[in-house]
Amino acid sequence: MPSLQVVFHAPTAQALDRARRNLVNFQAIEPEAELRLVVNGGAVQAALDNPDPATDGFVFLCRNTLQRQGLRNDRQLAEVGAAVVELVRLQAQGWQYIRA
Repeated sequence: MPSLQVVFHAPTAQALDRARRNLVNFQAIEPEAELRLVVNGGAVQAALDNPDPATDGFVFLCRNTLQRQGLRNDRQLAEVGAAVVELVRLQAQGWQYIRA
């Protein structure tokens, strides 16, 4: 059976907290799953301000949000051009979507 592919979406700081917890819990039960955490909106600043070693390797920041809010990705987290495009692309490839 192929491993699960799940993308968590966090558009707010509160959603980022939930998504991080969900991701860690999911990974504990399904360690072979391929997981991503796509972050946009208010969650981008929160991701930059609040490192989380357990989940930062899964984070993909929205470059549009970075530019619109005048933020710098000094932590060098992974980026995608636009969160909405990435979410649609992943779902088209069969990834399961969870909004935190």
